[in-house]
Amino acid sequence: MTSHRTSRLVWLAIAPALLYGCAMQNPQEDPVIVKLNELERRLSAVERILANGSLVDMAMQVDNLQRMTAELSGQVETLEYQAEETADRQRDLYQDLDQRIQELEQRLQASSGGPLAPGQLPVPGGSDRDNYQAAFELLKEQRYEDAAIAFERFLETYPDSELADNAQYWLAESYYVTGQFEEALAEFEAVISEYPDSRKAADALLKMGYCNYELERWDAARNALQRVQREFPETTAARLADQRLVRMREEGA
Repeated sequence: MTSHRTSRLVWLAIAPALLYGCAMQNPQEDPVIVKLNELERRLSAVERILANGSLVDMAMQVDNLQRMTAELSGQVETLEYQAEETADRQRDLYQDLDQRIQELEQRLQASSGGPLAPGQLPVPGGSDRDNYQAAFELLKEQRYEDAAIAFERFLETYPDSELADNAQYWLAESYYVTGQFEEALAEFEAVISEYPDSRKAADALLKMGYCNYELERWDAARNALQRVQREFPETTAARLADQRLVRMREEGA
């Protein structure tokens, strides 16, 4: 600041001489005077900025912004790394799942070349879930005889499986869809007696009513359908039971 003031004094010292040398000119138009006034104005502005510490504040703000930028950059790099790790894990999981599905499909293809022999599992050496799914695929393919064999073998091999109640129900269904109502009735009854808490219980009881209806055992059909209404109200099975009871009344059965 001292050097700025010295410069200012120098200019003020030589100003009279310059003004004297230009005495014949209009002071308002003298370029030297104009330049001096401009320098004086700029010098005063700089002094005010320095006095207010504005430049220091701006420098501190710049430092803060640079530090924040560095921190954000570090956070972005961390997030990018985590995203890459997540993508790698998802890719590994997908590849593992794809491989397992391919192995299951190969087993199914190997076992679907011909009819199943009695007592043969559709996926020899596979898990209970593998064999259940394979048996269910046979049912969806309308290979009902093979599906019945597969479900029977499943129940013999995996009697304690959590899928046993479903397998029992679909075994009964494989008989029902082929019109073997006596066999189907016995298997649906097994669902109720052996797996009373099964989610298939309502459907099995409904199908017992249907089987007795097809066998023209009207009282047994009516009793089964009414049990569905009492024991499983507000379900799709109850609604279907009601429809069949209405139909029986209309038919005079």
